[in-house]
Amino acid sequence: MPLPLGHTAIGLATLEVSDSHAAGWRRFKTLAFVTVFSNLPDIDVLFGLMLTGNGDTFHRGPTHSLVFAALAALLASGASKLWSHIPRISFVSAFSIVFSHVVADFLFTAAPVSFLWPLETHWSNGVVGWSDVISSVIFQGFQDAGLVAVCAAFILLLRLVRARMAGIGEHP
Repeated sequence: MPLPLGHTAIGLATLEVSDSHAAGWRRFKTLAFVTVFSNLPDIDVLFGLMLTGNGDTFHRGPTHSLVFAALAALLASGASKLWSHIPRISFVSAFSIVFSHVVADFLFTAAPVSFLWPLETHWSNGVVGWSDVISSVIFQGFQDAGLVAVCAAFILLLRLVRARMAGIGEHP
């Protein structure tokens, strides 16, 4: 199951595909934005922990859907036009980053996600407390090393291909 580091790596790879000008963003702002928005669907874990003491109470429900990704992208793209501290991002790029989380959960875990919420809703089963969440984020992040490596290789390859294509276009 991807943890925050893996979701961030997938979000960065998604941004590279959806926005060819992403490399022009300031690195820290880009990393901060992608980290927040690629992990945003898991805000349901925090709500579950704060309201019931169980992070799985609301997990994989509405925040793991097309509707949530679209609303978050609308908020992000709109905020980026109004606030200069946020990197400018298109709706499509923001949607892709948020939705990459849902797709990764669908592909890399056995539990279903609620793609078509409110028409369907799937919830995680189990009990996950604060210590479980903190422990998994801090001590199990190494499990995402493979995802990080694949995403980094993908980004580098894509940049090399783009540079090569730009070089071909410059020569008669």
